[in-house]
Amino acid sequence: MKTHTNILLGILLATTISTSCAQEKMATTQKYEPVTIEELALLKKTLLWSAEDDRYLKMAGEVLEDQLDDVLDVWYGYVGANHHLVYYFNSNEKPSADYLAKVRLRFKQWVLDLCHKPYNQDWLDYQHEIGLRHTSKKGKTDQVKNTPKIVHYRYMMAFVYPITVTIKPFLSKKGHSDEDVEKMYNAWFKAVVLSDILWTKPYIKDGKF
Repeated sequence: MKTHTNILLGILLATTISTSCAQEKMATTQKYEPVTIEELALLKKTLLWSAEDDRYLKMAGEVLEDQLDDVLDVWYGYVGANHHLVYYFNSNEKPSADYLAKVRLRFKQWVLDLCHKPYNQDWLDYQHEIGLRHTSKKGKTDQVKNTPKIVHYRYMMAFVYPITVTIKPFLSKKGHSDEDVEKMYNAWFKAVVLSDILWTKPYIKDGKF
């Protein structure tokens, strides 16, 4: 009986080690490639993206360009007022002003790129890089020490709403008609959703995206 028990324990141990090694190997070999142009086309189709959205997103960029510091003040005020969000900008357990400032500059450029740049493979590659900077490359671009190693997925998704809803007052400040403002807002909403999808690809297991 004791011999049988030892044999069973040996089999169980071997299976556990084998499974663990296989999972570790899968984690290290898993690849997170950027979205392709073909995949982007299907995503935009799913979002009901139209040529009109392209026009109004460009218009939104023109409206927002000289207001971006004010826009970012609103967004950073929102983040700074929530401890669970500003936590992701911590270095050595307290918010890093330098880290916040560097990310702010890139956030500003993201708005301009989102509204004006062609959505080609170079653009897709950079959106993927943004996603990595929230996961496996968190803090590395700015050489931030002892920062949280990942921005949790739930907050990446939740950000879609505040980044969308807070933009409408700024779109209304240049005297455009209510119809134009609504169309700019709608195009912006689609663009933010698209960005978030692209940024969160590194969070999704290989083959599940």
